[in-house]
Amino acid sequence: MSHLILKANAIGSKEIEKKHIEQSVGPSARRRRPARELARGLRAVRRGGGGRRPGGGYYDAGDNVKFGFPMAFTATMLAWGVVEFGAQMPPDELRHAAAAVRWATDYLLKTVAQLPDRIFVGDPISDHNCWERPEDMDTARTVYNVSADRPGSEVAGETAAALAAASMVFRSLSDDEYADRLLESARRAFEFADAYKGAYSDDPGLKAGDELLWGAAWLRRATQNDTFLNYIQDNGKTLGAEDNINEFGWDNKHAGLNVLVSKEFLQGQILSLQSYKESADSFMCTLIPESPPSSSPHIEYTPGGLIYKPGGSNMQHVTAISFLLLAYAKYLSETSQTVNCGSMTVGDNPMNMSYMVGYGDRYPQRIHHRASSLPSIVTHPQFIACKDGSAYYRSSDPNPNPLIGAVVGGQERMMSTKTTVRIFANRSQRLTSMLH
Repeated sequence: MSHLILKANAIGSKEIEKKHIEQSVGPSARRRRPARELARGLRAVRRGGGGRRPGGGYYDAGDNVKFGFPMAFTATMLAWGVVEFGAQMPPDELRHAAAAVRWATDYLLKTVAQLPDRIFVGDPISDHNCWERPEDMDTARTVYNVSADRPGSEVAGETAAALAAASMVFRSLSDDEYADRLLESARRAFEFADAYKGAYSDDPGLKAGDELLWGAAWLRRATQNDTFLNYIQDNGKTLGAEDNINEFGWDNKHAGLNVLVSKEFLQGQILSLQSYKESADSFMCTLIPESPPSSSPHIEYTPGGLIYKPGGSNMQHVTAISFLLLAYAKYLSETSQTVNCGSMTVGDNPMNMSYMVGYGDRYPQRIHHRASSLPSIVTHPQFIACKDGSAYYRSSDPNPNPLIGAVVGGQERMMSTKTTVRIFANRSQRLTSMLH
């Protein structure tokens, strides 16, 4: 099997050594240039002689290299914006937006094709050592690729998402031929990502499960095919749908995935998707400083009121999160639903149990808290040695000293009714200790 050419990015767009990634050449100055784009020369596409020239697409940040993973995410977000809000755009702006999407997807279509293994690309290491205009590039155009032997499910999954989302844009503009082409390539990219699971990166912190679910979610929305709905239902837990639900960006799709899938739950009340709505609500509540405490910390704001997340390039978080707020508000409004920030904490949940000690008819009786689980020194003045307290820890009786007002850490994504163990161990200390 010849390898499937897909573009990927380097971690943080600054590291690429030992990664199985492919970059591409500079943008073609020919047809379908996005309106109002600064004119650029043909230096990159003219170099290399004799090979195919996958032009188009966008450079990453201030580089002269195309990192396909964040580029595909950019294409997904551009397309999502048109899908949700294109009807509100003036005709000229809608045309510009569609052209911007197509400039990326024309490039991504080439990356999914079965191409020869000689493609003239860029070397980010040498590129980062130079400060040159694209027209003056004289750095190496090295090939990096992902294949069956060297998988890259995250970049393939994101490419599938981008092409599927874009197909909806062009379907709405009556360009069915191009939409069909995008959708077919999206399927192929997703099949590759799923068949050859694995992350291209050596960084153990970056995983591909969220991109697989993200790609499936966009294919589901674009096709309404139950195959992709079943994929989400069957693989959500295995692929880590419950992980990092408060993150969204080019290398983490969880919050966006929850918002996107929530639309289907809100419209169709598919109970197996309810947890995605709950996670989307939880994420939105972290953005509201006045909302009740939960197992997830509130997102920080600058003194001027700007969303702040640790790490570089904070505006990527501001813009991505702001878009999710707009999209989710639209979904809720269309279905006359609301965000549920407080009531789940105090009893409106599958366990019908308040997570606040002392609130409601049913609340945690055996929280993971030493002072609460051991008898008061007033009623038991004798010394309780280190290991002597274990008997109280293992006791099935309610804690003798209820810590009224304490909020436990919370359940896992898939809530159960099991409360026989000392509940929420390792997830209650931070919240309860703050009450002392």
